[in-house]
Amino acid sequence: VLMAETINPKYRGKVMGTVQSAWAVGWGLAVGLFTLIYSLVPADYAWRVMFFVGLLPSLLIIWVRRNVPEPDSFQRRQQEKAIPGSFFKSMAGIFRPELLRVTLLGGLLGLGAHGGYHAVMTWLPTFLKTERNLSVLNSGGYLAVIIFAFWCGCVISGLLIDRIGRRKNILLFALCCVLTVQAYVFFPLTNTQMLFLGFPLGFFAAGIPASLGSFFNELYPADVRGAGVGFCYNFGRVLSAVFPFLVGHMSESMSLGSAIGIDAGIAYGVAMLAALCLPETRGRTLEATPAPTVACAAAK
Repeated sequence: VLMAETINPKYRGKVMGTVQSAWAVGWGLAVGLFTLIYSLVPADYAWRVMFFVGLLPSLLIIWVRRNVPEPDSFQRRQQEKAIPGSFFKSMAGIFRPELLRVTLLGGLLGLGAHGGYHAVMTWLPTFLKTERNLSVLNSGGYLAVIIFAFWCGCVISGLLIDRIGRRKNILLFALCCVLTVQAYVFFPLTNTQMLFLGFPLGFFAAGIPASLGSFFNELYPADVRGAGVGFCYNFGRVLSAVFPFLVGHMSESMSLGSAIGIDAGIAYGVAMLAALCLPETRGRTLEATPAPTVACAAAK
């Protein structure tokens, strides 16, 4: 929310996609530190050292609190005493009549985006090891490809979302995710082929999360923006646990690859339907963000 309210609407998607790409940078640094620490410290203590190293970035909170100013829009609302009085009041605000449909559709978008990702990433290593007898998932080269692809996907998604719009970008990356996953589970891949296919898998999987920051922020008025963005993103994150469970349950009556392909298709299909039913928000000025009127594109 801080980034969205600070950045020029013309560049909002690009900047927020770049911020999202830092996930891959942290991921890569964590893998590098893991390799270094486990080579220098006995395994019984190395994981403890990793935990303490993971705590260090939290110290940045002190610097952020002291040095990063609030956006102008927040300061003006604070002076006007327009800030919601409590957490519960703010959360209730995203379910008021004019925002209810946006909140429900935003939650479904988050559910589909996270559900598809976790359905694939939770079970794909098991599938490739047990049904395809492939070992490349255990290699540093495969992980490096996925991490680099994730970074590229966030950056490119940020560039595209400002050019083609929020909804089209989500639809494009969701469709490509479905096609990539189907190739993974149904094509007879070798270790080398899977190594190369790892790039589009990581690339397209990153594109949807990189789109959500700007899209969710532009759907809500200032008084409940933080609550709305937090709910839509994390409602999907919590309930996405259903999809890995369904993959395991369905694999009792069909192949694991088929279960992964079906569940991923359903999840990304939910994301695509939700995106179609939400309004396009590209270029929207957040200070003047109205309560959006939602009409499903398919019904227009």
